[in-house]
Amino acid sequence: MTVITVLIIGFLFGLRHALDADHVAAVAALATRSSSVNETVRMGLAWGLGHTVTLFIVCAVILFSGISFPQQVVNILEFIVGLILVGLGIDVLTRIIRNRVHVHVHAHRNTGTHIHFHSHQGDENHAISTHEHKHKKILPRRALFVGLMHGLAGSAALLLLALGNQISVLHTVSYIIVFGMGSIIGMALLSLTIAWPLMSTAKFGKINFKIFNVFIGITTTAVGFFIIAKTFPLISVLIA
Repeated sequence: MTVITVLIIGFLFGLRHALDADHVAAVAALATRSSSVNETVRMGLAWGLGHTVTLFIVCAVILFSGISFPQQVVNILEFIVGLILVGLGIDVLTRIIRNRVHVHVHAHRNTGTHIHFHSHQGDENHAISTHEHKHKKILPRRALFVGLMHGLAGSAALLLLALGNQISVLHTVSYIIVFGMGSIIGMALLSLTIAWPLMSTAKFGKINFKIFNVFIGITTTAVGFFIIAKTFPLISVLIA
């Protein structure tokens, strides 16, 4: 197998990697805080960037230092990812159910139609002034952090996959880079896909929007608990 072929496969694996259940759950939960398609895509790009940065740094350190990646560390990192997903899922449910989230759709002259949602917890009435807001143009820090943690948890598996192709260290680093690029593009496309039903349910009514968000919250929490249940016994055995 030629190096070019290996790199192409690495890029395609990166695209596919974005579709892992825990990644989809995390991005869907994060997307519930987005108010437009553009903001959702930026969130996906932030996740992909964080994921790629930690993949590259950890894999490069392991490759050039020869330090092994203990299975116990892998299990702990995956366990933390599970905790993060549970936290994201509960956050979605809390904002939608307990905090009485209010949602409506409007448009700005130069930015197009988007949704605007905020909490009116404890308020019987709200003034028009509470709807005034600004739209951030930077990459979301929350999505960046979640991507960083997912990258840490997946570093060992990616390195084993790259080394399994029996290529040089330089080519292995190149493989990791193109894999990361694929995951960034894949996550941006996934975010775009998630943004459509999210924005559509908001346009169709507050009840539809809440039902869709509750579904996302429950699913994300369930995926998180599944990862916790899968990794906790392994952590217990290794610590004992």
